[in-house]
Amino acid sequence: MDRTDIIVAMARAAVDGGASGLRIEGVENVRAVRASVEVPIIGIVKRDLPDTPVRITSSVADAAALVDAGADIIAYDGTSRAMLDPRRDVVRAILSGGRIAMADCSTDADAKIAMSDGAGIIGTTLSGYTAETETGSEAPDLALVRTFATFGAFVMAEGRYNAPDLARQAIVAGADCVTVGSAITRVEHIAAWFSAATRSGAP
Repeated sequence: MDRTDIIVAMARAAVDGGASGLRIEGVENVRAVRASVEVPIIGIVKRDLPDTPVRITSSVADAAALVDAGADIIAYDGTSRAMLDPRRDVVRAILSGGRIAMADCSTDADAKIAMSDGAGIIGTTLSGYTAETETGSEAPDLALVRTFATFGAFVMAEGRYNAPDLARQAIVAGADCVTVGSAITRVEHIAAWFSAATRSGAP
């Protein structure tokens, strides 16, 4: 499914279904989707790096490329883990490009630092995905959403929101918006959920 033409088609289908924005990975994917939809795009670049677990927009060059591709918002790793470039420099590149910086956070401390750096959106994206926060839970971190909602920033609930009622709960908890990933974009995961459920119920 990781083909630009498929990503564009899925993006348009999501918008047709009521999505008010899209989170798109990859500079060329962002560029192609930007030409096909009018809703805001959160752009990211994911890289698997040898010396750090950070994967999301960890360099000034990637941030600048996403600005050029037409992303309205650029998400970056907002944790305290080492990045290719200093975190503040990445945020500065986003803001100097006239875009909104979104910090993918794992804790309330991450969010507070991100806000002081100039992030306009704080997301719960990485809660459960860092050594500090990993619990093995398959449930989203609604408690962190509630905490973020007290900070006076725009709050994005993200991470394991794989059912409509969980998205509703996030809004009730104080999120301004919810990002849904695998439950929309990863057909192999969705099929596996149904397959496992039907097999477990078989006589």
